Amino acid sequence: MSKPHVAVLGLGTMGAGMAGRLLSAGFPLTVFNRNPEKTLPFSRAGAWAAKSPREAASRAEILISMVADDLASRDVWMGENGVLVGAKRGAVLIESSTLSVGWVKELADAALRCGCEFLDAPVTGTKPHAASGELIFLVGGPINVLESVRPVLSVMSREVIHLGPHGSGAMMKLINNFVCGVQAASFAEGLAMVDAAGLDQAKAVRILTEGAPGSGIVKRIATQLSGEGGDPNFTVRLMAKDLAYAVQEASGKGIRLQTAASALEIFKKAVAAGHGDKDFSAVTKAFNKA
Repeated sequence: MSKPHVAVLGLGTMGAGMAGRLLSAGFPLTVFNRNPEKTLPFSRAGAWAAKSPREAASRAEILISMVADDLASRDVWMGENGVLVGAKRGAVLIESSTLSVGWVKELADAALRCGCEFLDAPVTGTKPHAASGELIFLVGGPINVLESVRPVLSVMSREVIHLGPHGSGAMMKLINNFVCGVQAASFAEGLAMVDAAGLDQAKAVRILTEGAPGSGIVKRIATQLSGEGGDPNFTVRLMAKDLAYAVQEASGKGIRLQTAASALEIFKKAVAAGHGDKDFSAVTKAFNKA
């Protein structure tokens, strides 16, 4: 049985790794990126580099978007040269970006009106997880549609979790990320207290990472503080965006996310201080200078 033609739209930190996995697994692949230079490694390896999402849609049966925010997603899917202008009837559209739930539901409705299937399927994991196929997909949408594309998602992941109807995956991803953001913000506050009290930061970091507070996110920030983290897998600006979406979605349900709102202010200050494209350790450094 031949493999379906897949398109990956957005070749940033996560999208590039996902596209690489699909290409290695032998899927016919089309790629698109606003900066076409990022498509070159894939076209040299046998993928087709589309000039627009519309062109990608004319070739692919399954299209996966991995972009920064609602505005970028809207442009990919519904822009003048967006996917919905050129998508084949019956194509499966998969939105893997971290977006607002309201926009995801609007997009799902638009896809269905065009005769396409739709899944919101954001992921948990970082750049190394994307490259090694160890992501976790959080999926919202019809289970039969998910099962039809499971072989594609499985190439990029260690687990695919169905959470409910359209918007469920997007909501779970915002919950996941705001909990991570709150931990990062509290770690920044804790280290500010360490410095104000004149305690040894290296010892304090070891105590916090090896003790009860030592979650994966805290340990990652500690690695970044030591200068061993390499390029940022997830930037301060993106977390600020996700926290804002989470606060917005909760407010619409009558819930005030007090810790998320506080964390959002800390991340916004770090962005304003010029740290938006840096890793989470920049939040700690910016907070300590405040």
